Amino acid sequence: MCMSLGCTSVGAVGCRIIDSPRERRLAMLTAPLMPCNGKFPLLLACAAMLSADGAPLVMTGAVVLAVIASLALSKLLSLTVLRGEPSAFVLELPAYRRPQIGRVILRSLIDRTLHVLGRAVIAAAPAGLVIWLLSNLTASGRPLMAIAAGWLDPIGVMLGLDGVILLAFFLGFPANELVLPLIAGGYAAMGIAPEFDALTAMNLMLFGLFHFPCAATVLTIRREAGWKTAIAAMLISTALGVIVCLITRAIFFLI
Repeated sequence: MCMSLGCTSVGAVGCRIIDSPRERRLAMLTAPLMPCNGKFPLLLACAAMLSADGAPLVMTGAVVLAVIASLALSKLLSLTVLRGEPSAFVLELPAYRRPQIGRVILRSLIDRTLHVLGRAVIAAAPAGLVIWLLSNLTASGRPLMAIAAGWLDPIGVMLGLDGVILLAFFLGFPANELVLPLIAGGYAAMGIAPEFDALTAMNLMLFGLFHFPCAATVLTIRREAGWKTAIAAMLISTALGVIVCLITRAIFFLI
């Protein structure tokens, strides 16, 4: 869970230390519920829209909500479709050695910084091409992005969002970091000034917190546990996001 705060893909790989196949699969299914580095820019923007002065408190509440949802879903799954006896957890501590600062910095630069930058380039380049094509290619005098957003708009309105936001989430599947610039680019390409009310900002934050994991995470879960678990992780997190948005929208209309 804690490793998923940095990267859900890393969190899924970290599940290897769990001996029980049932509990390993359970951890992989709930790992995407935690906010990763890719989700934080969108969550921070939404927190600032909801409360400029109380943004840190809103962000803390979002992380706490993710932890509660992850624990609750783990308990629910362990009592239903993934029932079984809990296993013992044995943690073996490594030998204590003097840290080698130079080697640590070099390894961090190669294994982490360059890996993340390479992943960002690989994900951002195709996404940028898709955005450019959708923004510049037209049909019946309308940009393809406007047409695609119009198709998704009824579903978006039902969730307290709109078609541009939903389209940004779909196009941001390669990397969660792309969702926020995709939203801004989508409105700019359509010549629309976004006007987010409290409901839109709240549900954007909730759906940004609970939605299908990025492509790297899906492929990692597929490699570790198979396609069934990967697809189940996508469906569970997305279903939770949809349900939470529907409940929030209903509450806003009742107030």
